[in-house]
Amino acid sequence: MYYIQPHYHGISRTTQDYARMAQAGVVAVAEPSFWAGFDHQYAGSFIDYFRQISEFEPTRAAQYGIRHFCWIAVNPKESENLSLSREVMTAMPSFFDKPTVLGIGEIGLNKNTRNELVIFQEQLELAIKYRQLVLIHTPHLADKRKGTQLTLELLHNLHADPQRVWIDHVEEHTIKAVLDAGYWAGMTLYPTTKMSPSRAADMLEIYGSERLLVNSSADWGPSSPFTLQECAMEYRSRGHSEQELIDVFHNNPARFLGQSSKFDISPIGLSPEPIANSTSARP
Repeated sequence: MYYIQPHYHGISRTTQDYARMAQAGVVAVAEPSFWAGFDHQYAGSFIDYFRQISEFEPTRAAQYGIRHFCWIAVNPKESENLSLSREVMTAMPSFFDKPTVLGIGEIGLNKNTRNELVIFQEQLELAIKYRQLVLIHTPHLADKRKGTQLTLELLHNLHADPQRVWIDHVEEHTIKAVLDAGYWAGMTLYPTTKMSPSRAADMLEIYGSERLLVNSSADWGPSSPFTLQECAMEYRSRGHSEQELIDVFHNNPARFLGQSSKFDISPIGLSPEPIANSTSARP
């Protein structure tokens, strides 16, 4: 069967990962802007990062027949610096017309601080103004319940369209509130921390598959692009049909991401040779 990987940090992964993902049935990935383990110090650093994921990264994925899309944003872990965040935000609209940019994300909260909330709101307002899809990060561990509630309150106050908003990193104690409010809920799977494939399968059985997304973050830390397939195998082992798997792991991300006219998962030709560098490689 075919998979869509809706949350994948390809910039942190090897080209071999793309080859193995293609062999495992992945036809498209979407890469959110994220914290790469250290804080950017200059607006230009963000701009170059946005260029890398929107211009070069699609060429790596295309070598293996995988469509690559991305989101741009000031990640919540870097939003404490208000002046820097705002400088970056002034440049973000110039990326909205790029053929692989789907919207604004990951935005949201990390430690639920005042500055995080300010930049979260300003990026949400930017997304609403430019009619962009939204991907929201919710805090991990102890701050998740509070951060999720703050997120829902802010979205409500700004009259955001729930169908165009994906709230990620939900867990057992936050998923119901997100779904009840009409938003898409994402479960991000890791091999050793956060959400496991078996827990995600439990939640699919409890809450059904409507407006639920499953993804393997696959970043620079302990992670794997293949927890998505592990979850599918777990789900199948519980007696769920092939059509149910297709709905969860292919059709659901296609439904959400497909709200952008740019999202195209039609087959692409394979590049016969590796692409040498970013200056000669453009999608």
